[in-house]
Amino acid sequence: MPTYAYIRVSSTEQASDDRSSLNTQRRKIEAVAALTDRTIYRVFEEPGVSGGKALSDRPAGAELLSVLKPGDTVIVAKLDRGFRNAADALATAEEWKRRGIDLIVADMGSEPVTQNGVSRMFFGMLALVAEFERERIKERLAEGRAGKKTKGGHIGGTAPFGYRVEGSGREARLIPVPMEQEAIATMKALRAEGMSLRAIAAEVNERHGLKVSHMTVQNALK
Repeated sequence: MPTYAYIRVSSTEQASDDRSSLNTQRRKIEAVAALTDRTIYRVFEEPGVSGGKALSDRPAGAELLSVLKPGDTVIVAKLDRGFRNAADALATAEEWKRRGIDLIVADMGSEPVTQNGVSRMFFGMLALVAEFERERIKERLAEGRAGKKTKGGHIGGTAPFGYRVEGSGREARLIPVPMEQEAIATMKALRAEGMSLRAIAAEVNERHGLKVSHMTVQNALK
């Protein structure tokens, strides 16, 4: 059955012509193919395409996926040449294994990582790395939201009582609404006197003409 090679560089790498160049990847793949008595049927080249895109979203990658059949083999020089991250590599490799398509990663040896032998180690390693990546992404998102909130940015959803949203997306900011800010000051003062949330809500309606619920009062006091 056919053996296919997939090689990719980003625009930056292509410009600097570093060790991850297309020619370097091609030589690594050809060496592995020769070592395992395989003949490269076709090379799918992806010059100047970001590794942040899934294989299916890359022109040559999508073409490769469209021709793959059970029994075929795909050789890449390194995991990051073919896949976005460990989670993407894990999902793709698992699907190929189920379909009977072999994957060889030149930097990891000449054996298909989708067959018995190195398979268990390969998938176990990817699963651990993928979990680590997911946790890091969660942390970065949380840090980003916290940083934006600290700087007065709006992290999504309805604006809290006392503010309105100005701008959209990353430029969204919370802008104080004077009348509602005055109402919040009243809420704090009344709460300090020991008044209940429902009573405060009624007092705010009376003093400021703003109809608020006891839950709005509770959230505003936070």
